[in-house]
Amino acid sequence: MSASSRACYRLLRHYKYQLRDDFAVRIDLAPSEPVAHPFVSLAQDGLLALRAGYAWDGPSGPAIDTRNFMRASLVHDALYQLMRLGLLDHRRWRRNADEVLRTLCLEDGMSALRAGLAYHAVRLFGAHHAAPRTHRDAPVTCVPETKS
Repeated sequence: MSASSRACYRLLRHYKYQLRDDFAVRIDLAPSEPVAHPFVSLAQDGLLALRAGYAWDGPSGPAIDTRNFMRASLVHDALYQLMRLGLLDHRRWRRNADEVLRTLCLEDGMSALRAGLAYHAVRLFGAHHAAPRTHRDAPVTCVPETKS
């Protein structure tokens, strides 16, 4: 690994949580080709793996960040991120990602009523958040600045 004496960083917005350890879960979403990103991978057999350090914003909208919603929000945010990056086809997989959200909420002890409300909320309001984006990330700043 080659190290630099400059520290380069970018401002992160909208993140509340950061995964402390690597995490993996098998979900009902199996792409025909494996999907890989530095912090997220999805295998053809549905194994979703997230690396320590992955950041997400937790449950969205008026939802309350409860323990029975955190794992589902983590997985759902990772899947939507793969769609926004164009690594997973949002037209093909968005409904599956939303169903995974509901399934994980139920597995983690959320009431069927609340899990159903969460599912319908992402079905109604989530399309924009899953659509591929063309805008760039926040600009990268490096310090110290190099002298010209």
